[in-house]
Amino acid sequence: MNKEISKMLMICMILEGIITYINNFFVSGELHYQMVLSLIFGIFIAVAYKIDLLKLVNIESEIPYVGSVLTGIIFSRGSNYLYDLMSKIVQIN
Repeated sequence: MNKEISKMLMICMILEGIITYINNFFVSGELHYQMVLSLIFGIFIAVAYKIDLLKLVNIESEIPYVGSVLTGIIFSRGSNYLYDLMSKIVQIN
């Protein structure tokens, strides 16, 4: 049961990050270069180093690099965001 909650929490946090970027880039019309650079660097680093947080909670995609790209989105949200996510997952397990 706890592993399933960890999986759901991970997916929810990723979706929240994606929705935030969509809202900032397309809905509000504000394009902040810091957010764009953060997103680019976060995804680049996760893909370059093959970091996949989803794989840590046993969520694997059949499509190569999807986990790393989604991990990069989490990274781009910042260390506080990642710390909150990891602390919630650890509490559940």
